[in-house]
Amino acid sequence: MQTSMHCYSFTQSIVLLFIVILSVPVQCQLDEDFYDDTCPNLTKLVRYRVWSAIRNETRMAASLLRLHFHDCIVNGCDGSILLDDTSTLKGEKNASPNRNSVRGFEVIDDIKASIEKACPSTVSCVDILTLAAREAVYLTGGPYWSVLLGRRDGTTASESAANEQIPGPSESLPNIEAKFTSKGLNAKDVVVLSGAHTIGFAQCFTFKQRLFNFKSSGKPDPALDSSLLQGLTSLCPNSDASDNQLAPLDPVTTNKFDNVYFKNLLNNSGLLESDQALMGDSDASTMVNNYSKYPYQFFKDFGASMVKMANIGVLTGDEGQIRKNCRAVN
Repeated sequence: MQTSMHCYSFTQSIVLLFIVILSVPVQCQLDEDFYDDTCPNLTKLVRYRVWSAIRNETRMAASLLRLHFHDCIVNGCDGSILLDDTSTLKGEKNASPNRNSVRGFEVIDDIKASIEKACPSTVSCVDILTLAAREAVYLTGGPYWSVLLGRRDGTTASESAANEQIPGPSESLPNIEAKFTSKGLNAKDVVVLSGAHTIGFAQCFTFKQRLFNFKSSGKPDPALDSSLLQGLTSLCPNSDASDNQLAPLDPVTTNKFDNVYFKNLLNNSGLLESDQALMGDSDASTMVNNYSKYPYQFFKDFGASMVKMANIGVLTGDEGQIRKNCRAVN
C-alpha cells in the first residue's frame, strides 16, 4: 500500500512538471548574460571594432546609434535594416529616410566577421547592432548601460514600413509622439532619445526649408537663432547642389556625447525642425530644461530609454534565425 502511494505521488509529480513546462511562455526573456557561456568575449570584440571604426571616422559613432534606432522603430529590433534588397525582398535600405543616409553597415559586417571566427553561428546580427550602439555612445563620452541579449534576426524587411514608421526631420511633435507610442515608448522617450542628436551630422536638405522658405513663407524659421542661421545659409546655400552637405547636429561639442544638445535648444539652436519643436510643448520643454542642467539625469534616462527601445518587437527562442551574413537571410 505504501509503495503504491509512492508510485502515485511520483506520477503526480511528473504530470505536474509536464503542466508547468507547458505553461512556460514560448518567448524567452532577454538576458545580459545570454552569451556568457557561448561567446564570453563578445563585448570586448564589439568594443574593439567600434573603437577602431570611430578612430578611423568620428562620425561613425552617431551613424551606428542611428542605424540601431532605424532598425528598432520599424517593426521592432530584428536586424531588418541590415538586409540587402534581392529579387524577392524589397528591404529598408532604400526607403526614403535611409537611402544615401543611413550608414555603418560595413562596421557591422566587420564585427560579425570577427565574432563568427570566435563564436560561429551563435550571435545574432541584431544583438551585434544593439551592442555596437551602446559602445558608440560610451566611447564618445556617454553613459554605459546593461544591454539585454538573446534577440534573433528577422527574415523579412519592409521598405514601405520604413517610409511610414521612421520619424522625419520636419515632422510635428504630436506625430513623432504617436509613432513612439505605437512602439510602446512614450513622450519622455521622445525627448530623451532626441538627445542622441548631441553627436552626428545632418544633410542640408533635411533642414534647408528652415533657412529660406519656412512653411512656404519665403522667410527663415523665426525660431532659429540668427547667428546659427547665418552660418547655415553659408554652409547650405539655396541650391540643389548643397543638399548633401553636412552640418553638425550639435555645433558646440560635435563629437562628444553630452547634454549640450539640450542647451542648444534653449538657445533656439536646434538644427532640425523636429528638434526645436520640443521647445513648443510645455512638458517637453520642461524636460529639456532639466536635462540641460543635470547631465547625469540625462545619461541615466538615456540608458533606460535605450533599453526600452531595444526591446521593441524582439524575436527570441525559436523565432527568426542567427544570420551567418548580416546582409542576407540564411
